[in-house]
Amino acid sequence: MARSTKTDASDISPEAAGFTTTKIPNKVYEAELYRLQGELGKLQAWVKETGARVVVIFEGRDAAGKGGTIKRITEYLSPRTARIAALPAPTERERGQWYFQRYIQHLPAAGEIVLFDRSWYNRAGVEKVMGFCTPEEHKRFLRQCPIFEQMLIEDGIHLRKYWFSVSDDVQLERFRKRLHDPLRQWKLSPIDLESITRWEDFSRAKDEMMVHTDTPVAPWYHVASDSKKQARLNMIHHLLSSLPYEDVPREEKVTLPKRPPGTGYQRPPIEVSSYVPDWASSLVDDPARK
Repeated sequence: MARSTKTDASDISPEAAGFTTTKIPNKVYEAELYRLQGELGKLQAWVKETGARVVVIFEGRDAAGKGGTIKRITEYLSPRTARIAALPAPTERERGQWYFQRYIQHLPAAGEIVLFDRSWYNRAGVEKVMGFCTPEEHKRFLRQCPIFEQMLIEDGIHLRKYWFSVSDDVQLERFRKRLHDPLRQWKLSPIDLESITRWEDFSRAKDEMMVHTDTPVAPWYHVASDSKKQARLNMIHHLLSSLPYEDVPREEKVTLPKRPPGTGYQRPPIEVSSYVPDWASSLVDDPARK
């Protein structure tokens, strides 16, 4: 008997929620992604112009595609406006702070967007399952989190929370690819391996988290991510449609100035400078690469 494929949602599958498994042609995907990235540029201009503050939380299963989506969002945005907050394990001092304290310093100022690659919800997931927090600390988090997020929203922050859901079979296949890919092996952490053997423990922790933190003022939005391309397009489109941004026209048309006439400057001889060897040209003449 074949093993059933589990999803994050215990009562509904991605197909039942209206998502197809049809492969999106690369041409269609790339064209729509480029269009959405153009809209993200408009969002950035609106944020800077109006002083808006945007917080986007990315949570979900390991290997669910959160990092790839974040890369596509920030690819053409200014790092001065759009920042990624991916916090490491807390230090000894941070463990003695109020739990939310170390996240507060990463919240956006006026005219900024912050994307949390994992967030304060670590306490409801990995810390709960792996025993990195006490049951009392976990209960306190579930009680305080909705209040904390209510405070952010009341202060004017646009808060969006996305949960990336992936089936266990697809997750396992992505882990296998990481295992044999030297460029992605760093992504395969001990916690990732634990997520394979503790799938149901993480599912129960996620379900409990949703009961307490999926609130009317700060709802969770689920992203079916067995297809990374669909997940990226769906998530970015939803984010843009949920924010009240407008196209901010430039006050003045940008034109390149004319280069002024020379004043007799002479560049020092090339021989006095140390240049990087032209390794790239050697690739053209290498028979093994033809």
